[in-house]
Amino acid sequence: MKKITERIKNILIILATLSLCFVLCLILQYIFNDSALISAIFVLGVYLVSVLTPGYIYGISSALLSVLMVNFAFDFPFFAFNFTIAENIVSAIILLAVTMLTCGLTAKVRHQDAIKADRDKERMRANLLRAVSHDLRTPLTTIYGSSSALLENYDNFSDEQCKEMLKGISEDSQWLHRMVENLLSITKLDSENVKIIKTETVLDELIDSVLVKFAKRYPNQAIDVDIPDDFVIVPMDALLIEQVLINILDNAVQHAEGMTSLKLKVFTISNKAIFEIKDNGCGIPESNLKDIFSGAYTTISETCDTKKNNAGIGLSVCASIIKAHGGDIKVENEKTGGCVFRFTLNMEDIWNE
Repeated sequence: MKKITERIKNILIILATLSLCFVLCLILQYIFNDSALISAIFVLGVYLVSVLTPGYIYGISSALLSVLMVNFAFDFPFFAFNFTIAENIVSAIILLAVTMLTCGLTAKVRHQDAIKADRDKERMRANLLRAVSHDLRTPLTTIYGSSSALLENYDNFSDEQCKEMLKGISEDSQWLHRMVENLLSITKLDSENVKIIKTETVLDELIDSVLVKFAKRYPNQAIDVDIPDDFVIVPMDALLIEQVLINILDNAVQHAEGMTSLKLKVFTISNKAIFEIKDNGCGIPESNLKDIFSGAYTTISETCDTKKNNAGIGLSVCASIIKAHGGDIKVENEKTGGCVFRFTLNMEDIWNE
């Protein structure tokens, strides 16, 4: 069904573009009484069709139709097909050749761009895989080492030492759990055909759920919350948007050195809900801002006496989720210090349903 819809759309593009060219040529010929621009206009039309439609077929079809339309309406005898006159034949051959070349070059450029995009995507995946491999190895080594030490030498450790080692195992296990959740989300969302099932979500309930889950992880970290007093409903996959908010808040706690304030603000403008997470920490190096959602961004954090590379997996997941929702996400440094993550979701006018 989707292929049929796409095919109909491409056919309509051809008809609309060539019809516009046809009408424009009639107007210009009427005004200037000159057919010099007609071929150029139809070449432009074929180029537009080639850009707006995939593959070669639609471009070639529009080229053939252009030749027929020019011969029918703008070559002698007017408004009749005639391919017996030498001048008409030469004009048709030249127009067909130019339009076919235009179509071919456009398709070739698009194909090369697609190949380059695929290469960049594969390179990013490879970098991501290397970073993830390192990220997973470090906490697993810590968990294995601590648990083995406790099993083999339990009697040699004091209660305080045992609690400290168990705390390290627990924290590294939670970190691994979050990493696996994010990787699973990337796997599910890493598809152009992904379809998010949105449900009407009450904003207050979403924020309450996020705060409860965040407080379990960081009971000593306060969050200043500012949300509308009005009853706000936003269509979304609530679990995925929760993950976005928790990932960004988690990123602030882990990496915003010197942070003393963490704020979560939500407000509405027109038919959009805008979420902001702001901290007053060290900010993000300007050179890293453009790559922060790519999965290639790397920072160093210390947890449980071990250094772990955070490859920006969580932020890459955030970008994928927001993109799948049809929204946009960005980050910028604040002039007063720290940074602000901001993402936007489209709202539904429930009164018009």
